[in-house]
Amino acid sequence: MKDRRFQLIGIPALSILIVLLVTPLHRLLASPADFFINWAISLYFTAALWLGNRALWAWLLRRLPHVSQTAQRLWALVGLSVLFTAAATVVLRVPLHAVLPSYFSYSLPAQLQAIGFNLLPTLVVNTLYESRYFFEQWKANLLRADQLARASTQAQLDALQSQLDPHFLFNNLNTLSALIEPGNAPAQQFVEQLADMYRYVLLAQGQPTVPLADEIAFVETYLALHKARFRDNLVVEICLPPAALARRVAPLSVQLLVENALKHNVASREHPLHLRLTATPEAPDFILIENTLRPRSAGLAPGTGTGLANVRQRYQLLNAAHCVQIEQPEGKFVVKLPLL
Repeated sequence: MKDRRFQLIGIPALSILIVLLVTPLHRLLASPADFFINWAISLYFTAALWLGNRALWAWLLRRLPHVSQTAQRLWALVGLSVLFTAAATVVLRVPLHAVLPSYFSYSLPAQLQAIGFNLLPTLVVNTLYESRYFFEQWKANLLRADQLARASTQAQLDALQSQLDPHFLFNNLNTLSALIEPGNAPAQQFVEQLADMYRYVLLAQGQPTVPLADEIAFVETYLALHKARFRDNLVVEICLPPAALARRVAPLSVQLLVENALKHNVASREHPLHLRLTATPEAPDFILIENTLRPRSAGLAPGTGTGLANVRQRYQLLNAAHCVQIEQPEGKFVVKLPLL
């Protein structure tokens, strides 16, 4: 945290406030010299305790940075600050005792009284830093929520690949389904699956995360539509335990990765495209989207990486505990998507 200006203003201001609180006003007005002497002593203690407790707070923040660790960090800060302030007070009073022994006694009652008094500015300093950190986190969360909403909207638009109003298209798919001859079961099923896809997109709109079970149901419908075209050229395996299906993912993130695999790899009778969605005990916090890597040589423009970049950005905005990981073992392309 950049707080140089905060220190330059806060330390002198707090030290002056302490002088004004502990020294009668008539004494300060009668002797300006006393004011500056008292201020110098107050500044001496305030600067040392401020900088020491600030360093202690920053160290704890690095060790316990997450929101879920706030209570643990605050309790640790209270305990360590009391110990630091007590030790610092005793050490800081040594030179003052040598110069002004009558004012800075080294007796036990005087030491305890000084420690108790110095705990007040310590509380002020720690409260200021925690309040400032909380406010900055609040602003960052607002910005992150706005960025996440924009990224989610862009992902939905990319998935639709259409300028049509999705409500308009969904309603007309239902109409088309009603017009198909009752005996044409494959066509009826195809239209219903397409309608199910758009229904999911509409339901997921605006949601930062969805259950993995819902996303997989959507992906299965999406793949069923493609199986009508690829037939045996596309081999799909989905093996996900109930524990993984209960976790959450960013909406349309798994679908986008599946779409990338279909778009950029060969799927032919000689070289079927194998697509596998799994979650393993070795990596329980991820869903693995794995496909055979055989890039198309023609017919489609090379990938720009925009889709993967979008997924990565959305998981960063969601504060995922893990980042999206990409691996390319021999003949395969694997994306490890964090489960939230």
